[in-house]
Amino acid sequence: DRHGYTLKEAWLMSMCQDVCEGMEYLEAHSFIHRDLAARNCLVNKNNVVKVSDFGMTRYVLDNQYTSSSGAKFPVKWSPPEVLHYSKYSSKSDVWSFGVVMWEIFSEGRTPFESRSNLEVVNDITRGMRLYRPHRASQPLYAIMYRCWHEVPTRFILTERKWFRKHWVLVF
Repeated sequence: DRHGYTLKEAWLMSMCQDVCEGMEYLEAHSFIHRDLAARNCLVNKNNVVKVSDFGMTRYVLDNQYTSSSGAKFPVKWSPPEVLHYSKYSSKSDVWSFGVVMWEIFSEGRTPFESRSNLEVVNDITRGMRLYRPHRASQPLYAIMYRCWHEVPTRFILTERKWFRKHWVLVF
């Protein structure tokens, strides 16, 4: 690490839990964030993480939002249904949450850092996913990877409240 210390695994897990709880709150109130990434999370002096930057957030009545063609979006944090059809839901936020977990456990690396957006779209379409960060155990990586399953089999539970139900399974 660059600063002579490393965050303990419990802190990294706590950061993931904080993000998950923030996303659970948004989901429970019918919001889709659409731009969840580590760059859009704030950390206070007690290492409590708050989800922020709600510029792309949408209130939805049916848990789905389709953006207009040509709209900009964060390619390296987006699932296939966003990449190909511009369809967002709380499930697309779950994909992004998996990428945020990856960012946390890779200690701030950029996902697909050496790949262009077009290369990432092609890679994701072919089934390629982010590698396991060195700080993530295999069981923890399995949780990240579960966030990146293809629709419609990506989620074991199809009803709302994905974040609460799945994060409880982790702990």
